[in-house]
Amino acid sequence: MSRLSDYRLLSFDVYGTLIDWEQGILTALQPFLEKHNAGNKFDRKFLLETYHVLERDQQTAAPDMIYSKVLATLHPILAQQLGLPQPSTEENLIFGNSVGKWPAFPDSVEALNRLSKTYKLLILSNVDRESISDTLSGPLKGVHFDTVLTAQDIGSYKPDQQNFEHMLETVKAEYGIEKSQVLQTAQSQFHDHHPAHRLAIKSVWIERLGATMGNQAEEIYDWKFDTMADMANAVEQEL
Repeated sequence: MSRLSDYRLLSFDVYGTLIDWEQGILTALQPFLEKHNAGNKFDRKFLLETYHVLERDQQTAAPDMIYSKVLATLHPILAQQLGLPQPSTEENLIFGNSVGKWPAFPDSVEALNRLSKTYKLLILSNVDRESISDTLSGPLKGVHFDTVLTAQDIGSYKPDQQNFEHMLETVKAEYGIEKSQVLQTAQSQFHDHHPAHRLAIKSVWIERLGATMGNQAEEIYDWKFDTMADMANAVEQEL
């Protein structure tokens, strides 16, 4: 297959691809930083890279911990690394429950609705059921996804290949869709493109401008677009 429109299903990473998770995380951190007069003390890239390492390590150490608890757990660790006082339990919980408020990229909803005319849409996300539900009823309201798979459902976090194998088994059982008909569509090289490649799943890299988390020195993809709108345009041009 050499055309985007030859495929039948798009498997989406949501946070970083459809949802601006970097801005969402920084916004959720801001009240605590400002409380301790550190609102402008740390560089954006430094904060995101520090957060990303902590998240990766926490998910590796506790693959069965739901995502909101992962965030609540690493919030005080991040504060410690930044040399700030320990947050309260309430502050940790507020940060952990912020996922559903993280904003969608401006093009996401319209592009997804356009793409849904050609493909089945599936979510393969590292978050928990409650957080993804909040996102679907909030920032991504109006988009229909045919299947939603979370790390909470699977019991592990991407880039664990188990998540991708579970996705492939699901789409085969529910829709008769083969691996050769699936496109992993994502921003993160670390979470999505590298593990998808190891399983010979074709992928579309949505290279969101200025993205920091999930980058890798080796960039793997079969198609690349700056935005979801650009991808939708390309599919429509093929058809």
